[in-house]
Order: sequence, then structure tokens, then C-alpha cells
Amino acid sequence: MTANRGRWPKIDQDSGVEDAVLLILEWLSEQGMGAMIRVDAERLQDQKPAWTFTAGGGPLIRPMRADGATAHECLSLALVYLREAGVDVPY
Repeated sequence: MTANRGRWPKIDQDSGVEDAVLLILEWLSEQGMGAMIRVDAERLQDQKPAWTFTAGGGPLIRPMRADGATAHECLSLALVYLREAGVDVPY
């Protein structure tokens, strides 16, 4: 969740963020950050958000994590969280 009173951030459903994931990961690495996205089949079977994005290092004060039911949701939340942490990903 974000600092906006415990509400989930609104994500752009039509952004096509999953098409840019490799560019985003490459840009983050150029900023000195380690990042990854993964899907967990066991979490999917348990009906939990199966997609996870994590990032740390570089300008981040502490590591961050975003989970989502789809790759799009996961990456969109990750971009919101990164921007809130002061990392303005050029996407």
C-alpha cells in the first residue's frame, strides 16, 4: 500500500507496461539498482498474487516489493511505489 491513507494506488490499465519490462529493468540497473520480476506457480494455485517485483539499492533507501495477480498489475504497482520513493522511471 501507499502513503495515500491505506488505499491501493490507481494503475493505468491500458499502459502496456508489461511490454516495457526489460527496458525498465535495464534502466533500473543503470541507476545502480538490482531488480527482478518473477511468477510463483504455488502462489497462483493458492489463489494469491503470483507475480512479484522487487528492487533495491541505488537511490532506494530500503528495498521495495510489489505483488500482483497479473504481470501488468504487478509492474504498474511497482512503478507507483518506485515513483513514491523518488525514482522516476522514464516509462
